[in-house]
Amino acid sequence: MTQRNYVLAFDTANEVIAVGLGRLNAQDKTVEEVAALQVQAHRASNTRLLPEIEQLLRKAGVERSSIACVAVGRGPGSFTGVRIAVATAKGIASALGAALVGLSSLDAVAWNAWVAGERGRLLVAADAMRREVYPVFYQLEEDAPVRLGEDAVLKAQAFADQLAEAGQGPQQLAITGDGLAKYQELFAPAGRLLAADLWAPTGAALLRALQAQWQAGECDPFDAARHNPAFVLPVYTRLSDAEEAERRRNAMASEEAPARDSRHVTMHGTAVLNARAGSDGVAYKPLRAARAADVAALEAACMGSDAWSEASVADDLGRTDRVWWAAYQADPSMPLPAGARLLGYAGALVVDSDAQILKVAVVPEFRRRGIARELVARVADDARNLNARTSSLEVRASNASAQAFYETLGYQPLGRRPRYYSDGEDAIIMQAPRLPSSAKDVAGMDLLHQTAPAGGGAGESAAALRAEGASVAAPGASSPNGAADGSSAPAAAAEGPLILAIESSCDETAAAVTDGTGRLLADVIASQVDFHARFGGVVPEIASRKHIEAICGVCDAALEEAAAALGQPAPLPWNRLDAVAVTYAPGLVGALVVGVAFAKGAAWALDIPFIVANHLEGHLYANKIGAPDFAPPAVVSLVSGGNTLLVHMADWGRYQVLGSTIDDAVGEAFDKVAKALGLGYPGGPAISRFAAQGNPAAIDFPRAMMRSGNLDFSLSGLKTAVVNYVNQQRQTGQAVPVADVCASFQQAVVDVQIAKARTALQQTGAPTFCLGGGVAANPVLREAYQQLCAEMGVQLVLPPLSSCGDNAGMIALVALDRYRAGKFAPLDADAAAGANLEEPY
Repeated sequence: MTQRNYVLAFDTANEVIAVGLGRLNAQDKTVEEVAALQVQAHRASNTRLLPEIEQLLRKAGVERSSIACVAVGRGPGSFTGVRIAVATAKGIASALGAALVGLSSLDAVAWNAWVAGERGRLLVAADAMRREVYPVFYQLEEDAPVRLGEDAVLKAQAFADQLAEAGQGPQQLAITGDGLAKYQELFAPAGRLLAADLWAPTGAALLRALQAQWQAGECDPFDAARHNPAFVLPVYTRLSDAEEAERRRNAMASEEAPARDSRHVTMHGTAVLNARAGSDGVAYKPLRAARAADVAALEAACMGSDAWSEASVADDLGRTDRVWWAAYQADPSMPLPAGARLLGYAGALVVDSDAQILKVAVVPEFRRRGIARELVARVADDARNLNARTSSLEVRASNASAQAFYETLGYQPLGRRPRYYSDGEDAIIMQAPRLPSSAKDVAGMDLLHQTAPAGGGAGESAAALRAEGASVAAPGASSPNGAADGSSAPAAAAEGPLILAIESSCDETAAAVTDGTGRLLADVIASQVDFHARFGGVVPEIASRKHIEAICGVCDAALEEAAAALGQPAPLPWNRLDAVAVTYAPGLVGALVVGVAFAKGAAWALDIPFIVANHLEGHLYANKIGAPDFAPPAVVSLVSGGNTLLVHMADWGRYQVLGSTIDDAVGEAFDKVAKALGLGYPGGPAISRFAAQGNPAAIDFPRAMMRSGNLDFSLSGLKTAVVNYVNQQRQTGQAVPVADVCASFQQAVVDVQIAKARTALQQTGAPTFCLGGGVAANPVLREAYQQLCAEMGVQLVLPPLSSCGDNAGMIALVALDRYRAGKFAPLDADAAAGANLEEPY
């Protein structure tokens, strides 16, 4: 058996790839450098990192199976660069069952200066883009660098001015970091600038940083349970731009959006009101100053003499180091109204990497429903992005129930503050070594377990829906083991290969496992929709952050589900896999990068094939989940939030795009119209729900390009017509007939889709028509296609409702065919925003 006593360390937080390989000595907790490299990446870290690691290990003669620990730079630095390193490290560590230890990229830069012989006071100023830097001071002692402050982000000019005022001078301060590449002139008067080869982390410095943590008792590179890969997350030091803008709006005392939108609709005006309640009737969103009076009233009812005033609450909301969340009672089918009842709130102060909980309160009749825990978890999630790592709070010594509640969140008593409260009662100080997390399955998200019957997946019928002479089976649930009626069925042995597939192209983190017959042993999704709904659409930066948080948990859940399907102890071992596959394009690049980096890392660690899949091709294959005998030739309508295509499938892998949208995609139009009507995000289900009560002939909206002579689509004119109609109604003081607007808009979309599909079937002579994409779940569209295909005598295949949206099951089926064809991707493969479905890959 290979002895596991090596550590692999790497960092891609800036324009440099740094890799170190070390030998771990448990006896004296030292790390012996075996090999190291440092290369310029030039924004190519995702394509160059694993090839460089592979070359380094090969030259050193070290097997990847001998790696006991992976150490990774967590930043701060380029958000994408940090995520590439962290996602790759998570994939490697997960597949190897190794410990994953996070390191500060800035600490590694300080160690680089220390190794070069620098001593005394040091400033590391890393580039933070936007004319900002990440500055941290160190004291370089004879035995090690000592960090003097926490990570922060500051405007470069303002920070340089602070240094000038401090008046330290070149002899008192050495300055390093890649921020000097842009700001040498700003910082030169404040200190002695170190040579450029000391500005970035190195492999040797990363190993030194790991050794220091080990000897300080802050980590144990041999303890994989303590250092679960899911625990390591990037250091951001700030929220996303969308969240920062939201914070500024929330600090304003008036409800601006409703007043502005009452007479004139814009595509973005209602976004702030788009938070939705879950099935429990509770919606969560950051607290607004406009609700300060409600908070003060609940404070008075719950906190007694400790209650904050309305002015105190409003003042606190405007501070950049504060995080506040609120819970509201709301109808799950509608966006959160401005005057929704406040059910609870929580707030924290972030200081010195600690989230100090200031307030937690819930109305009495809604207690013991998990609201307080979710509020604290939401606060902790934002605090983490502001660089908090721990959390603390004070609670009354007499409040045993509150102390017990906080203990369930990981807080433990740390001490006592005598006479802390205004009435003289003592406070118990409690601290959590890790930030509290949501009770939800993964990263604040509930996992959706897709059905996976023995025939190859979940579906509305065991075979394709046929337009003539065939009965249609009713949709049914199925168990992971394959019993379509939900009963227990004997577990079937897997036929190779076993492939893990990952999907992260937009706002769903998904993983699936298929065997060699195309049977989906697992198909798991963590949906981020709740995190994006309040913004009225997907925020790319939030999507990327949530993917890096969820990917380990989602893959673990898929492997557990696969083991259950096989009747084996859970989870399915990573070394049972024969390949790892991932969506590489098209989609949000930042989101795709997380999945690609993780999957590459896992495939490299296991030394098994790495497979990439086109997301659009995945939606074609989704039809096989409900109808495993489905095969081309066929015409396919791909309708989703980002795509509207008519495709002729001559065979699997041979596709011709017959027509596409020249502007908005169908799903995008649904979202924008729903936003204009104030129905929230995602728009498709909301419009469908209201349309069911409306008259589709009530309003004559345009049917664009019906007589264009080609198979292209245009949705932008229709979208504008809807907005103009709504504005006219409001400007004349008339109520907007929401149900009729939705029904008429939906019918206009369906009419064009059906007309183009008819022409495509006539032109190609294809015997089969099928659907793909999230809009394929629209019931009116599905019924219209059934009528069309019955009329034309064409076989109709519809994907299961659960497989219309983004999922990894469809990617797994694409990967299985590519595995059989030997179409494997190299370690320098990368994500791409776009991909031509017609071009082989």
